[in-house]
Amino acid sequence: MLIRPAVTSDARAVMAIYNPVVERSTATFDLTPRTLEEQEAWLRDRTGARAALVAVVEDADELPGVPPGTVVGFAALSPYRERPAYATTVEDSVYVDERAQGQGVGRMLLEALLDTARAHGFHTVIARIVSDHEASIALHRACGFEVVGLERQVGRKFGRWLDVTVMQRML
Repeated sequence: MLIRPAVTSDARAVMAIYNPVVERSTATFDLTPRTLEEQEAWLRDRTGARAALVAVVEDADELPGVPPGTVVGFAALSPYRERPAYATTVEDSVYVDERAQGQGVGRMLLEALLDTARAHGFHTVIARIVSDHEASIALHRACGFEVVGLERQVGRKFGRWLDVTVMQRML
């Protein structure tokens, strides 16, 4: 599996992973699928220190039925808050294609994202995860994140209130 910086031409593949999550899951609080133009703009905003990475299948044996060259996951660093004093803190996002879940892709992406954050001098990474998303919480815990808080009923999707578990990893 190749983990590399995302480029604008990855927009369709990233969108194909992300939009089904928007439509069917509470793993994101977005309510409207992204257009190609929106996804391209999102990727352009995730360069340099606040990077986006993609996981790409390199060998046909890595994920049976998934051809080499296929993007099967992405991860990104985003600003935590806009005020200048938060500049050394970032928030992470990790999404994996359903065909590649449970295969270690999320962990590879998150570990590479932490390396990227460290290399750019960030001090801490925050993960904000819908509280019933046990796989994401377990992934973050396995990568050294600790639960530091719970935000109760801060989101509403599919007609229900959603809590968010806040996790943190010091770099």
